[in-house]
Amino acid sequence: MIGVVSRQEALRVAAESGLDLVEVSPNAEPPVCKVLDYGKYKYELQKKKAEAKKNQKVIEVKEIQMRPVIDENDFQVKLKAVVRFLSEGNKVKVAIRFRGREITHQELGMEVINRVKESVTDIAKVDQTPKLEGRQILMILSPLSMK
Repeated sequence: MIGVVSRQEALRVAAESGLDLVEVSPNAEPPVCKVLDYGKYKYELQKKKAEAKKNQKVIEVKEIQMRPVIDENDFQVKLKAVVRFLSEGNKVKVAIRFRGREITHQELGMEVINRVKESVTDIAKVDQTPKLEGRQILMILSPLSMK
């Protein structure tokens, strides 16, 4: 802790010790500087950044596609996949695709998507409510244990 000194004095102290003068807080009045080895400082920052990146979990959005006339067994298979994705900590996009004239019976698609929603209420929350986009109904679910 040297105190408030002129710029020339600070540069001289840094040169005598064989280190660099690094500006830590330029917006302070007066600006705050440290005398340290800049190469070592950059290396430490790089290591901290790599450690933080290693510890973070990347959340993916998995997609499950269904049809409005899906059979019960097929529905259960898709539902198991949804539960598995949610338990792994991923978000799930549920899409009900309409083909041909099926689009005239949107209520069938809404019934299927509501069945999915009711089946996973204990392990997931609805991020995006079901809505019609083009020829499909989309809903996004995320696990309850997400932060």
